[in-house]
Amino acid sequence: MARKSTRENKNIYQRTRETLNLTREEASDLLQTMSPERIEKIESERSMPHPDEVLLMSDQYRQPALCNYYCANQCPIGAQYVPEVKIKDLSQIVLETLASLNAMQKKKERLIEITVDGRISGDELADFVYIQEELEKISIAVETLQLWCEQMLDTGTIDRAQYDAIRKNI
Repeated sequence: MARKSTRENKNIYQRTRETLNLTREEASDLLQTMSPERIEKIESERSMPHPDEVLLMSDQYRQPALCNYYCANQCPIGAQYVPEVKIKDLSQIVLETLASLNAMQKKKERLIEITVDGRISGDELADFVYIQEELEKISIAVETLQLWCEQMLDTGTIDRAQYDAIRKNI
């Protein structure tokens, strides 16, 4: 019987595997192309995971958030351009989205005024930055909703065949 890790500050890959009650050997069997030793190196942070390994873990562990974590924190390009998204409850995602949409509704006329001449003057800059921040909040809310949906599809909470059929017809 494999012993439980007592290490503190476990990384996301180890926490995810342990949440699934998998030993490294069992995870290796599930992942097929990753040895227990490779998994240990990633989990102990002696080696960075490769993108294809993260994709495999994400798929086999049914944890799409692993890909977002990797892109936002470990990929040099993604770390600059991809915000880290945390899965939240659907109601929280919807409320945050609506709050940002409402804020934008109030500022859409101002955005038109600012951008009509194709330039942003000094007296327009503060409003433009505020609007840009609200748009970023909407973008993150959309990404959070997509991640939530992927999680629900992976766990079977949402029927994938039905979901795909509806998306195909839209």
